[in-house]
Amino acid sequence: MSVLVVGTVAFDSIETPFGVAERILGGSASYFALAASFFTPVRIVGVIGEDFPDEHIELFRRRNIDTDGIKREKGDTFHWRGRYHEDINLRDTLELHLNVLSGFMPRLPERYRDAEYVFLGNIDPVMQLEVLNQIHHMKLVVCDTMDHWIRESGDNLQKVLKRIEMLVINDSEARLLSGESNVVRAARAILKMGPKVVLIKRGEYGVLQFSDSQVFATPAYPLEEVFDPTGAGDSFAGGFLGQLARSGDASQRGIRRAIVYGSVVASFTVEDFGVKRLTTASLPDIEERFERFVELTDFHT
Repeated sequence: MSVLVVGTVAFDSIETPFGVAERILGGSASYFALAASFFTPVRIVGVIGEDFPDEHIELFRRRNIDTDGIKREKGDTFHWRGRYHEDINLRDTLELHLNVLSGFMPRLPERYRDAEYVFLGNIDPVMQLEVLNQIHHMKLVVCDTMDHWIRESGDNLQKVLKRIEMLVINDSEARLLSGESNVVRAARAILKMGPKVVLIKRGEYGVLQFSDSQVFATPAYPLEEVFDPTGAGDSFAGGFLGQLARSGDASQRGIRRAIVYGSVVASFTVEDFGVKRLTTASLPDIEERFERFVELTDFHT
């Protein structure tokens, strides 16, 4: 069962306390697709410029990622430049060049329109709605968003929330979207907006999952060193939805297992700059770390 992702395919320039990387492969769709491809075939939709190297497209194809939905336009590729603080949870955006992403409206290839598992990356809610209008038989739609869209496109975001099953969001965004300072109350308020499940990412503190009847909390996988947290949230989403598609199990148990898989994949991402670790890890590596994760959270006596 394949997964469809619509989001950004980009260049990232990153500064962390551990080093600098210039114009490396980035973007929400790139991280998600590489993470999900450990578990299931992926179809990717995005836009790139004339400066985007073929080697990145070849990387996607080697990983069973269908790239027919990536459109190359005249101009330069979306480019983000950021700097992380000594506290790696804090970062500043230094530059943001939309380039060919400005005005882009996704058009899905006809054979993509039967997608059952869909991830709407962190893009304009107008674009997310356009994607939803092109898909025929959705089984599970997971959506991401950010503070900019919450503030600037709130009405359209509310329309998106009414049409999805799951929202992935971090704790500060959950507070902003809901108007609630308490994360639990924030999640309850967001559930009333439409999603059946809300996943709140809390960085090094893990993930909280809320539905009408269930709450599940899991820590992040403990690492001695976080090298570059860029893309960790999209990698989490890719591992999460990739595992759901692989298993076909969207029960509460299946969702909890998928959350742990997503956390494991994200733990690999942060061990090196950009997507590099996602290109060197293997599914056996992920399964081994998944088992260790289960052991460290086992409290039965």
